[in-house]
Amino acid sequence: MNGISLLKCICDETRFEILELLQKNNELCVNDFVNELKKDQPLVSHHLKTLKKCGIVKSRDEGKKAMYMISSNQLSELITKVKKTSKEMPNLCLDEGCC
Repeated sequence: MNGISLLKCICDETRFEILELLQKNNELCVNDFVNELKKDQPLVSHHLKTLKKCGIVKSRDEGKKAMYMISSNQLSELITKVKKTSKEMPNLCLDEGCC
């Protein structure tokens, strides 16, 4: 996967919220996401499928449910950096006078 494909995959608000939850909890099932995000199960499942297809998350079966986790430490670190940078951007713009 190239960088543009990776960014397209994570730049959806719901998918990024899913990734943030996974960083906090390491591993969650679909129902956990539904409860935390207050979104419908089919929507959450769709976004998890997309993240899995992109290779950003992986899953393992635990009985009748699938448990999802971020697929690598490198991706988890990237998500942390994106989140940190997005919080800093308004301040950077003000400092540079670009806004």
